[in-house]
Amino acid sequence: MRVYLSGGMRTNWQEKVKRACPDLRFADPMLNGGKIMAEYGTWDMHAVKKCDIVFTYMERTNPCGAGLAAETGYARGLGKTIILVLEKDNEHVPDRYLLWLAKMADITFDNLDDGIAYLQKYQGMFV
Repeated sequence: MRVYLSGGMRTNWQEKVKRACPDLRFADPMLNGGKIMAEYGTWDMHAVKKCDIVFTYMERTNPCGAGLAAETGYARGLGKTIILVLEKDNEHVPDRYLLWLAKMADITFDNLDDGIAYLQKYQGMFV
């Protein structure tokens, strides 16, 4: 099972998810090393296309979420399973945009731990 990790790049939340789900394979944009935006975006879209699940984390402190929204929309168009963790009271993004984002998800949680607990259910699904 392949999981694309979509979300902010400041708090290293991706490592927590990977440690909690060692039996899943991850595409982590933090590791792609892209420096040029066009190359970085191309890598992201390819990784979304190849994954089974997009695990999306919109942290309360995420300053924009534009990349996350693009990846989520692309994943929805491809029919991927989207697990969204949407923290309430975002400091930068109006609620109406966050509600739009939540409509694209298959399931939404309001904290990272609950999202991870749900993702763990996919471990060992296909043996």
